[in-house]
Amino acid sequence: MAQIAEDLFLLLVDNATAQPALERQRRERVLAAAVLLDLALACRVRPSAPGDAVESGRLVALRASGATDPVVEPAFALLQKQPLSPSRAIAKVSKDVQDNVALHLERLGQISRVRVPSSRFNPVYAWPLTRRERVAAARTDLLAALFDRRPPTPATAAIVTVLHAADGLGALLSLNDRGWRWVHSRATEIASGSWVDEYPTGLPEVNLAVTASALRSALS
Repeated sequence: MAQIAEDLFLLLVDNATAQPALERQRRERVLAAAVLLDLALACRVRPSAPGDAVESGRLVALRASGATDPVVEPAFALLQKQPLSPSRAIAKVSKDVQDNVALHLERLGQISRVRVPSSRFNPVYAWPLTRRERVAAARTDLLAALFDRRPPTPATAAIVTVLHAADGLGALLSLNDRGWRWVHSRATEIASGSWVDEYPTGLPEVNLAVTASALRSALS
């Protein structure tokens, strides 16, 4: 269920050091936003609207059947207790999000965890990929959406949106000035939600785009 957050983490650790790119605070915030967008795509979370019993713009949990998974369950339980503003939701979810995502991917056999020698008090880990098929597919979709203008998958649109809002696309791409101008223009289009009109979509995709719009200002 947590495809957005999991794919984002895999993309961030797909490098020579096998350690996630972006500084810790920004990394945790984009992963938290990705978890919330996984819930939005599953129609378990949406922003409140005029006429709701809560303040407009708060993220609210929706009733839905079926189980969640360990990555998104803490965020869903948090919003079940009370609606939260996007910035507050991201701040709360970000506290344990990286550990939750990494542990789940390790259990799925996508990564392994290796302790890195360090003088820091807290242990430092690398997460080398044990399988490349999933991250390769995620990277192919990302590059096709940005450079070939292929309509992005919902997961790709969400990843582009949160990284663009947090000025984090540089963690995945190395480009010259002309390339960055192109990427910035295309990423802005995707982040605006225009991808919903690029191919037939339904309620989950629309809810994802609406929720992503609500999260963007909290990440910038």
